[in-house]
Amino acid sequence: MGLTVTVLGCDGSYAGPGGACSGYLLSSGDTHVWLDCGPGTLANLQTHISLHDLTAIVVSHSHPDHWAELPVAHNALGYYFDRHAVPVFGTTDTRERLRVAKGGRIDEVFDWRTITDASTFDVDGLHFACAVTDHPVETLAMRVNANGSCFAYTADTGSAWSASTLGPDIDLLLSEATFSEEQAGDFPHLTASEAGTAAREAGVDRLVLTHLLPGSDHDLAHDHAATAYGGDVEIATTHARFEL
Repeated sequence: MGLTVTVLGCDGSYAGPGGACSGYLLSSGDTHVWLDCGPGTLANLQTHISLHDLTAIVVSHSHPDHWAELPVAHNALGYYFDRHAVPVFGTTDTRERLRVAKGGRIDEVFDWRTITDASTFDVDGLHFACAVTDHPVETLAMRVNANGSCFAYTADTGSAWSASTLGPDIDLLLSEATFSEEQAGDFPHLTASEAGTAAREAGVDRLVLTHLLPGSDHDLAHDHAATAYGGDVEIATTHARFEL
C-alpha cells in the first residue's frame, strides 16, 4: 500500500483563471490527509474523495492562500456531513486566525493539534515530521513517511532554508518555485533554480515544482530547475497524481 499525492491546487499566492491555491491530498489505503487548504481546494478535494472519508487536515502556515478554505470546511463537515473532532494539525497563528474567521469556537468540529518546528505526529500509517522554513510567519515544511516511501513538501520558503533539513532518502520533493530568476531575494520565496539546487543538495529522487505564479512561464521555470537539479523536473498541475 503506497502513498499517492494528488494536487488539489498549485497556484502561488493567488489563483489564476480556473485554478486553485495550495492544496494536496495524501492517500494511503483508507487514510486521506488534506495538506494545505488554499482557496478552491475544497471543491477539488471532493473530486477525489467524499468528505465522509477525510481522515485529517494539515496546514503549513497562516497565509490565506494555504488555509482560507478551513472556515468553509468547518461549515461543510459540521453542518452537512455530521463530522466531529476531525483532527487538524497547524500552527498557533493559523488556529487563532481560524477562530476569528469563525467568530467563535471551532472545537466541536475540529480537534486542533498545534504543531511547530521539530514536531512529529502520526495519522494512521503516515508519519509527519516538521521543520520551520524561511518565511515571514511560522511556516512548516513537512516530511511524510509511509510504507517505506518518503514525500517532502517545502511549503513556502526563501533560500535561507534548505530541504536537506528534512533528512535523507526523499523519494519526491514538492517544492515551491514562486518567483522568476530576476526576483531572487526580493521576498522569502524560491525561484525555480533555487528549488532545483536545493533538491540536488538534498539528494531527492524526484522534483515537482509548485506554487508558481499564475501566468508565469512554466517552461522556463522547468528549464531553470532542471539545469540546477541535474535531472528532469515536473510541474504540478491541478488533479495530477504522483505515486510513491
